Amino acid sequence: MFDFDGTLTRPGALDFSVIKPVIGCPDSVPVLEYMEGITDPARLEKINQVLETFELDGATASMPNTGAEDLLGWIKKIGLPVGILTRNSRISVVRALESFSDFSLEDIDALVTREDPVRIKPSGEGVRWIADQLKVPPAHILMVGDFLFDIEAGRRAGSLTAYLSNHNPLPEGVNADFVVDTLDQLKPVITEGLSLPAGKLPNVFLNDLLRQYQVNDPSVLIGPSVGEDTAAVDISGNAVLVLKSDPITFATEAIGRYAVLINANDLATAGAKARWMLATLLLPRGFSRSQVRKVFADLNQACTEQCVTLCGGHTEITDAVHRPVVSGMMAGTLERKDLIRKRRMMPGDRVLITKGVAVEGTAIIAAEFRSLLLEKGMPPHEIDAAARFKEWLSILPEARIAWQVEGVSALHDVTEGGVATALWELSRAGGKGIRIFLDQMPVFPETRHMGDLLGIDPLGLIGSGSLVIACRPDSAPLLVAELKKNAIPVTDIGEVLSSGQEIQAEEKGVSVPWPVFDGDEITRLFG
Repeated sequence: MFDFDGTLTRPGALDFSVIKPVIGCPDSVPVLEYMEGITDPARLEKINQVLETFELDGATASMPNTGAEDLLGWIKKIGLPVGILTRNSRISVVRALESFSDFSLEDIDALVTREDPVRIKPSGEGVRWIADQLKVPPAHILMVGDFLFDIEAGRRAGSLTAYLSNHNPLPEGVNADFVVDTLDQLKPVITEGLSLPAGKLPNVFLNDLLRQYQVNDPSVLIGPSVGEDTAAVDISGNAVLVLKSDPITFATEAIGRYAVLINANDLATAGAKARWMLATLLLPRGFSRSQVRKVFADLNQACTEQCVTLCGGHTEITDAVHRPVVSGMMAGTLERKDLIRKRRMMPGDRVLITKGVAVEGTAIIAAEFRSLLLEKGMPPHEIDAAARFKEWLSILPEARIAWQVEGVSALHDVTEGGVATALWELSRAGGKGIRIFLDQMPVFPETRHMGDLLGIDPLGLIGSGSLVIACRPDSAPLLVAELKKNAIPVTDIGEVLSSGQEIQAEEKGVSVPWPVFDGDEITRLFG
């Protein structure tokens, strides 16, 4: 929410010290408050005419403030509503907006001027009125202005406040949450307040967050870091305890099995076999005993198949979730020499992927959105085939083969954000750039058809069941042969570069942008 004159427009277009002597207003009294004390209707009307003419002339001569058009364009692009709260007249606002190249009255979601039947500023009534119009609590509004009244109005309404100094000294009495010299400095402030998308925290944000909290325990061999699937702790000098925690939030069908396999997959990327598991079950209101029994049966069967001991956890019915959530914490051990660390990647290493893109996402969509797929025209037999992808969620068979091949430098499980995010994470964790050949990326026909029908990019779709492997070029033929001998499809999709932490993508020999996803593609369906 913005003040107008001096905030969105440049200061000085309306200098009220000029008009005060004309209308007889003392210098220490604001103009509108002075007018409220006039009881003679004829005199009040005359003053009002003088004021309107003065404001209209000033609006005609006004220009957008420094950074105003860029900020407003960015706000429109990210979809935030905009309100304006001003003591000026509506016609002067409309006139001043004519100097804006790409922002007009139609872009304002709520406008309060002095003609409206609410007290504007410094009262908080105008802020609360706009909050009602935008259907948000006042606490979710940032009130931006260049005058003390703007800040007082925001604070009285319970909103956040930002004072725009326009490079001037801060006036006495201003107590704002944020102080900026120019409007463009508000972008990081607004970004901090934006709602995060569903799914994992964005990698760039998470990386910045983790850098603030350093692990100083020397026994931690692998700590929290973007791109690392697990944590690893030295417990005896030779033995390493590998730890992993991951929730299942998208699937409801066979959610217990998903929880076991997804956590076991991540341990496998460090070279460790899962041994123990704790499971936290957060179940929505309305869940029955028979449904709980099914989740427990899934957990037990999957643990039994993987030789994992389910040794504890927590269960709870809560209105904090509207779908069941199973959060697994899994642990395993291995010798320190066998620990696979992504920093072992070297330039020239081949990058392979097993099975295909979006195994898990394909299975989830087939199970959870069957009716929608039928409605869109996907044949039942194709949906059934996609649903059977859930049988391929374990990467343990290919991981065990990779453990035995000398020259494997890194393993990475494809999870939320799909293979596009997984490869970015691998590059970040390994400290090396990666070149990917998009036309070699293996996408199942069912996945591609599903994506076309639903407007979903398979590269950004949750992909547990696929293992990304980096290995020395002379080891790649042996590894590929061993995988194919065990009926595990594998594709060479790229190579490790000499430096950098980025993905260089090529398609048919031409450089193309690497796709970036703010959240997993599947969240758009659940949303």
